[in-house]
Amino acid sequence: MKTIRETLEEKERKILSPYATLSSQSRGRLHPEAEDDIRPAFQHDRDRIIHSKSFRRLKHKTQVFLSPAGDHYRTRLTHTLEVSQIARTISKALGLNEDLTEAIALGHDLGHTPFGHAGESVLNRIMPGGFRHYEQSLRVVDKLERDGKGLNLTFEVRDGILKHSKGLGDIIPSEKDQVPATLEGQVVRIADVVAYINHDLDDALRSGIIGMSDVPKEILEGLGTTHSSRINTLVVDIVQTCRDQSTLSTIQFSPGVENLALSLRSFLYEKVYKSPQVVSDFKKSSKILEDLFAYFMEDESRLSGERKICPPDEPYERCVCDFIAGMTDQYALQLYQEIFLPHPWRVY
Repeated sequence: MKTIRETLEEKERKILSPYATLSSQSRGRLHPEAEDDIRPAFQHDRDRIIHSKSFRRLKHKTQVFLSPAGDHYRTRLTHTLEVSQIARTISKALGLNEDLTEAIALGHDLGHTPFGHAGESVLNRIMPGGFRHYEQSLRVVDKLERDGKGLNLTFEVRDGILKHSKGLGDIIPSEKDQVPATLEGQVVRIADVVAYINHDLDDALRSGIIGMSDVPKEILEGLGTTHSSRINTLVVDIVQTCRDQSTLSTIQFSPGVENLALSLRSFLYEKVYKSPQVVSDFKKSSKILEDLFAYFMEDESRLSGERKICPPDEPYERCVCDFIAGMTDQYALQLYQEIFLPHPWRVY
């Protein structure tokens, strides 16, 4: 008698596009393990990510604005959920594997530091060999989760997590070794762009850092004047451009819409990410993480107990980096206050 997993895998073979990545054809996990009777491999990976500690911590990690007071600003968790929704919409429209897409999307930022890219910049400067959040995300799922056992995810999910980031580079890079091995991984990479250029614009408008009149007219005319219309324009363009390919090999925008998306990204970098308000918070949060890193490097006994989940064969500075990268904004602020700020003496 077939297991439920085998029945679902057979369903994938029947209904998914020939370009989709099938769960039954995964390249496997880091460490061999028995397959689940109910869940196909990529669904199982998604569930492991959702139940991980690092996923829960995303709710208290900055996206752009440091510890925002408003309830409607994005956090790293809401960003992740928006990427997942956009990526699943694209994958479903193209007949790709939604479970794989969702697993990659939910895991792509697990290694992000507190205080957003400010934290990443600090650790990149301090750590020998640098620090990149996408590499840290892979390290989280491979080595740090489950008290150092890792989540033992499939190759396809791990590859998508590692290759999701683009910074100011090409959305889909020309270097083959940087392109995700699956189309589902490419979907997450492009969905990440669609999500953040739109929600960062939305948050910047809400904060008053910029006004709608500051946004170049050609962007609004080409993509839309509302948050939902811009996302819809970008997603519909991706789906249509991919459907027009005789052989689906690359997830991409049409040239005109890609230029508008890149223009919006450049506008955000110049007018929002480099704005005095954001830069001021960047400097303050950088100071916090620099001081915490120095404090724990000064004495190894300070990193003990639950604070130290680090492979024994790795240098101590790597353990400190893992600890700090895993902090939430709130925890970093609380720990800084506990260590460096004086406490009032109680006199009775």
